[in-house]
Amino acid sequence: MPISLGELATRFGCELIGDPDTVVSGVSSLQDAGPESLTFLSSSAYAKQLPQTKAGAVILRASDAESCPVAALVSSDPYSTYARMAAAVCPVAPVEPGIHSSAVVAASADIAESASLGPHVVVGERTRIGERVSIGPGCIIGNDCVIGDDSRLIANVTFVKRVRIGVRGVFHPGLVVGADGFGNAMTPDGWVKVPQVGGVRIGDDVEIGANTTIDCGAIGDTVIDNGVRIDNLCQIAHNVHIGEHTALAAMSGIAGSATIGKRCMFAGQGGTVGHISVCDDVIVAAKSFLSKDVTEAGTYGSSFPAVPAKSWAKQLARFRRLANLNERVKKLEK
Repeated sequence: MPISLGELATRFGCELIGDPDTVVSGVSSLQDAGPESLTFLSSSAYAKQLPQTKAGAVILRASDAESCPVAALVSSDPYSTYARMAAAVCPVAPVEPGIHSSAVVAASADIAESASLGPHVVVGERTRIGERVSIGPGCIIGNDCVIGDDSRLIANVTFVKRVRIGVRGVFHPGLVVGADGFGNAMTPDGWVKVPQVGGVRIGDDVEIGANTTIDCGAIGDTVIDNGVRIDNLCQIAHNVHIGEHTALAAMSGIAGSATIGKRCMFAGQGGTVGHISVCDDVIVAAKSFLSKDVTEAGTYGSSFPAVPAKSWAKQLARFRRLANLNERVKKLEK
């Protein structure tokens, strides 16, 4: 949507260096931006691209303004400012109310008149769909679910059963919420399935990525609190509780009945064992996992970064000799 730099500066509290009547109508990277594009610079790794940019305007810090050859919108936090401005320049299309002719809706379902149900959507018994909800093609909403106002299910999202979500949620293709958790009891005759009779409660302003899975509770609910961000290909097991504004990057996994605090961040392939508690403001490094309760905020990591294969083989050989070396040291100490 075309919008002037003057309006952006006023609306988002930035200092404008340049012509307030300049109009931008899209967003792009520093390198690829054209005269009608809005872009940003938040990392020094891309600073070398700034002098050559042809953007209509760049959102940046005051310290980078002198190197900017085009209009600048000065912000102390360029990335978050870009996020807000990009939403204004590229707004989400409004929901067009209606139910597609191929949708299958249970007689007991309650669908708001302002909601949109796309092709081949299925809505189960006693499920409620709120105002201005957009449910894209192929989504399946099972029995006893609640979808809060202004939420968007992009496509092929499955809410299996007893899933309740708040307002303004965004759910990406392939997401499965409310499937049975991995509950099994071993007996002399083999495994016996433990019934998974709980649900899933998801708060307001939550976004969950493609092909992520969130299991229903075995007893009680799995809970995802307000403002949580979960990336693609993550696994949240039964009866997990994730606190407000926590973020999990791709392939993170949280085992059953773990409790994660507020504002935590799990990098790619981070995770936990089950039945532990993690306090607020914990950062877990990539490929690291937590095996016991964490009671102090901070950064935790345990993974080995990749090294050349020959170097790793030598390190592994030394590691395997540690037990013998330890015994030798003990004898020498005696």
